[in-house]
Amino acid sequence: MTGKQKARITAVTGGLLALALVFHFTGLAGWNRAALIASTVIAGTPIALKAFQALRMKAFSIELLVTIAVVGALFIGEYTESAAVTFLFLFGAYLEARTLEKTRSSLKSLIDMAPQEATIRRDGKEIVIPADEVEEGDLVIIRSGGKIPADGRVIGGTAHLNEAAITGESKPAGKRTGDPVFSGTVVDNGYLEIEAEKVGDDTTFARIIELVEEAQDSKTKTQKFLEKFANIYTPGIVVLAVIVWLFTRNIELTLTFLVIACPGALVISAPVSVVAGIGNGARNGVLFKGGESVEKLAKIDTVVFDKTGTLTKGRPEVTAIDAFSGTDAEELLRLVAAAETASEHHLGRTIVAEARRSGMDGLAKPDNVEIIKGHGLTAEVSGIPLAVGTRRMLEQLGVDIPAEAERLAVEREKAGNTVVFAATGGKLRGILSIADQIRPEAAGAVRELRRNGVKEIIMLTGDNRHAAEHVARRLGLDAVHAELLPEDKVAYVKKLKEEGRRVAMAGDGINDAPAIAAADIGLAMGEGGTDISMETADIVLMADRLDQFAHAHSLAKATVRNMKQNTWFAVSTVALLLAGVLLGKIFLASGMLVHELSVLLVILNAIRLVRYNGGKTEPQESRLPAEPVGAGRG
Repeated sequence: MTGKQKARITAVTGGLLALALVFHFTGLAGWNRAALIASTVIAGTPIALKAFQALRMKAFSIELLVTIAVVGALFIGEYTESAAVTFLFLFGAYLEARTLEKTRSSLKSLIDMAPQEATIRRDGKEIVIPADEVEEGDLVIIRSGGKIPADGRVIGGTAHLNEAAITGESKPAGKRTGDPVFSGTVVDNGYLEIEAEKVGDDTTFARIIELVEEAQDSKTKTQKFLEKFANIYTPGIVVLAVIVWLFTRNIELTLTFLVIACPGALVISAPVSVVAGIGNGARNGVLFKGGESVEKLAKIDTVVFDKTGTLTKGRPEVTAIDAFSGTDAEELLRLVAAAETASEHHLGRTIVAEARRSGMDGLAKPDNVEIIKGHGLTAEVSGIPLAVGTRRMLEQLGVDIPAEAERLAVEREKAGNTVVFAATGGKLRGILSIADQIRPEAAGAVRELRRNGVKEIIMLTGDNRHAAEHVARRLGLDAVHAELLPEDKVAYVKKLKEEGRRVAMAGDGINDAPAIAAADIGLAMGEGGTDISMETADIVLMADRLDQFAHAHSLAKATVRNMKQNTWFAVSTVALLLAGVLLGKIFLASGMLVHELSVLLVILNAIRLVRYNGGKTEPQESRLPAEPVGAGRG
């Protein structure tokens, strides 16, 4: 039965009840009885059909209890009670449906943001087509006020984009040639030409909607327990009702007991809270993979952070190039950048970007590339064997690091830089110093996590000890472990879990994927929603902002708190009503009214989560002065 049909039937039965009241006061007893019976049959039929469908699925539903009670009331001639119960049950269901829509409002607003059409240039002509007909490789044109219909890259024009649909961040982001853009974002002002790379269901925006829909339909452990409980509870109530009748021989009391014991508020107490919490997260750029992720995040007591791209911005810059052994600094940069074109790591991309900024566009293609995870790489560039990475990697390859180079490297590291060593032919040729900046919101987010009950905050990084300690000191972290390989991070996370800690791991979702997967709850800094971020992590922070982590943690705790409030309220209401029935203070229609009101109150309590904004911090709260920090591998 659709919402409109339910509304119509509710309106008709309400009208019949009003007529019955008129007939009662005018002394038309026969018409009064006919109106009540008609109201009962019209409202009771969909209830009975639903009960029958549930029985066919071998399930005991709330509708079954109501149907038994209504048939019994008709049998003993309590027409007023039967009509009131069926009307209240339908009216309550209608109100539930209306209020539940509000808990899904965040998802609905996301769907409403979906672009409907696109302007593309084909064969030299501009044409307007439905957004879902954009193809990979199409040249898409977006003007001020237009929505971007596909993920792609800017190939012309400049503009400021509102990316709230993706990141939850309303501050406009500047875009120019070469920058990535995402479906569902809006051009505030400017003009862009983009090349479509991901279209239709493959876009980040489409995947966000899919993830949120799946998450809102998923079930927490509490929900699963309550459903199992309801499956046992409902037939148990039928048995208890029979016992009440055997002891009292009072059919009206028995039927009232049967209806009042309906666990309606209890069954929905957890799911409405979860749906509202996940919807709030989606609106604020936090993607929970499901209700279980919410429950787990609420229970964490230890947070483990990666450094580069997590506590720092992940947009480092080359600050110095020191060449040795008669090597030219420009040639060193060219060789290292050519090798790093094969790397997807932050450091590699930074070195390549520096080379291109210096006008080195025609970089040679590297051969025989071997990525040494967490350390660097080896490759051949124009026939020259090259090793680029950490001092440990070069030492393992038998490269001797002169005292002068070591002294300079330590000096650079103490100043907050990450140092990349480069060698050819087994001889050190130079070091490249790279610095990153701590995220401005990091300190505020760390404080907020502590305020919300996180006992220990740890940093694990593949970067050098000096740079790592520099960041840990400035953010006030409890512990720092540096120069780790990805497998070392996994081992440390497992060790924490073995100690009985509930661990959340936050990383960039690429080289930290194993540690993220090993933690009780994994969070990925997923600007743009990289595939591996969405697949590995339980939670994705779409705007790459740590204040989203603080909000997610605070929201998870509020959601679990809300579930507990609803559960206790539902249980208490049923207990009080049943006591009132057995003491002769509660009757069928009045009890049903209180029951339906309790369901409504549970939903209204959950709706408060839609507007929850606790745990959000502003970047300026950190007040950290801009200083370079290492941008190491991990």
